[in-house]
Amino acid sequence: MSDLRRLLEEGKRPVLVEFDPPRTVEPAAFLRGAAELRDAGADLITIADCPTGKASIDASLLACKLKREYGIETLPHMTCRDRNLNAIKALLMGLSMEGVSSVLLVTGDPVARESRDTVKAVFHFNSRQLARAVTGLTESGDLPPLYLCGALNVNANRFDAELERAKEKEDCGIRAFLTQPVSSRRAAENLLKARESLRGAILGGLFPVVSQKNALFLQREVAGMAIDEETIAAYEGLSPEEGEALGLKLCLEAAARIDSAVSGYYIMTPFRRVALVKRLMTELRKGVC
Repeated sequence: MSDLRRLLEEGKRPVLVEFDPPRTVEPAAFLRGAAELRDAGADLITIADCPTGKASIDASLLACKLKREYGIETLPHMTCRDRNLNAIKALLMGLSMEGVSSVLLVTGDPVARESRDTVKAVFHFNSRQLARAVTGLTESGDLPPLYLCGALNVNANRFDAELERAKEKEDCGIRAFLTQPVSSRRAAENLLKARESLRGAILGGLFPVVSQKNALFLQREVAGMAIDEETIAAYEGLSPEEGEALGLKLCLEAAARIDSAVSGYYIMTPFRRVALVKRLMTELRKGVC
């Protein structure tokens, strides 16, 4: 049984931390950070698959390395971008061989704008089709059982349509959802609404925004993000230390708002600021967790 599934079925409230893979072939800083996060209380480390569409060390290979050499439980992301079903099956077989039995299936970010002249994104299917295909492979015995997770965008402008897609994902084999960051009251309300409709576990997304520049970039450039204007304004003129403190405070307020509707938390690490996420986990454990 996957570690994530076991924690959820035992009624634990797991804390997952996303830690972006390095964009160079030197993984030492990533490995140290992942170990620090595990030692500070992260139940699983989640690893994005080439976030923002830029090449980085493969999430599945890093997941295997963390599991094999450090004993760290992982949840690698797997996108539909740039792979056909044969490639997906081969990768999942490798993960299963290494004892990694949970995976997050997502459509994936488009290729970064500055790379589009030389790099062409290829999408053979979306995340629902991918989940259906992987479920079929496990049911046929071609793959061992896998615990499949999906994304839930609580910041979607048309959340009713997003919720219908989430229900389709469940029908395709998704058993738990990791949400986009809850950085607005509307996002919290959408998550509470999702809890009434979905069968699977929901892990509430938290992103400690650290500055006004960071908030503006997320609001304008990152799909699936939504930050209230008054929140953006609150960061104006803050020092780096004050920005981190405000980001921590807002995450804890969001966690308290959604606590009754979630089975755990999914924290995204800004700019690899491990110390900040460790502080957030400590406060979560004291309070809502």
